[in-house]
Amino acid sequence: MPASRFSVVICAYTADRLEQIKEAAGSVRAAGRDAEIILVVDHNPALYKLLVAELPGVTVTENAEAPGLSGARNTGVALAQGEIVAFLDDDAAAEPGWLEHLETAYADPDVTGVGGLTVPRWETSKPGWFPEEFYWVIGCNYLGMPASGQRVRNLIGANMSFRREAFQIAGGFRSDMGRTASGRPLGCEETEFCIRLGQRSPGAVLTTEYRAVARHLVPASRCRPGYFLSRCFAEGVSKARVSTMVGSDDGLSAERSYTTRTLPLGVLRGLGGALRGDAAGLGRAGAIVAGLAATVAGYAAGQLARVRSLRDKTDKPDIIMVKSS
Repeated sequence: MPASRFSVVICAYTADRLEQIKEAAGSVRAAGRDAEIILVVDHNPALYKLLVAELPGVTVTENAEAPGLSGARNTGVALAQGEIVAFLDDDAAAEPGWLEHLETAYADPDVTGVGGLTVPRWETSKPGWFPEEFYWVIGCNYLGMPASGQRVRNLIGANMSFRREAFQIAGGFRSDMGRTASGRPLGCEETEFCIRLGQRSPGAVLTTEYRAVARHLVPASRCRPGYFLSRCFAEGVSKARVSTMVGSDDGLSAERSYTTRTLPLGVLRGLGGALRGDAAGLGRAGAIVAGLAATVAGYAAGQLARVRSLRDKTDKPDIIMVKSS
């Protein structure tokens, strides 16, 4: 297999993460393959100029689409020359062998996309109350996900890859979804993309290879209950939009077993830990209940906003232009 088989897209938007961005690019260089690295800067000319100077040998480009992560990813895909396009967050670092391990899963010709194992790299220390079932809040693999090598509905955006033809089949990431530099931390653009890919190509297989590890920075600001609940609410809003776009059957297929099996077991584990003397176990159980409640509230808010939007369009009177004589 040629060394240029991979193109790795990293999207950046703020100079506050300069050291993390440089670390992410450096980790790809050390990840076991001489991959093409494309660093897309999201509408920040000063950061673009800085990274051009700081990262020789890396293709640094500006987001050519709408501001936000989706547009930046699409810009990177359009420039990519590799057979496989991988994505790594700008505050994540790939472990040695990352690309090599991803590559092994593509030996199966039916495999269209492969996700790795994204683990948290705590800036301070892990809060005792933070449940592993909610690691998706910090962009990491969470307790309750399928085992490595199993087929999955969607991949986690911080550490994922696709064959180039996936974008020819499904198109790009939707620019009306995903994170932007400001506003509520909405997401799920990769979830919607993966579901759309599966709907257009039912034979496309998405799977995981947990030997392909990336460590995702979790700053202290994301270890607070306020951020936790805000992110859960935003996830609910995002899931409502995904369900509207792809249908609730596909849009909520993974969430049904997660809410009916994974979370109740997590509550029991937390309570059991508290009974055995782990005081933080009660906090984890409470966080699971509160996180689920916030997510459901966000989903309801998203659905209500959709109903209101449809009603406003229906109630809007037709405007008849009358030409004066």
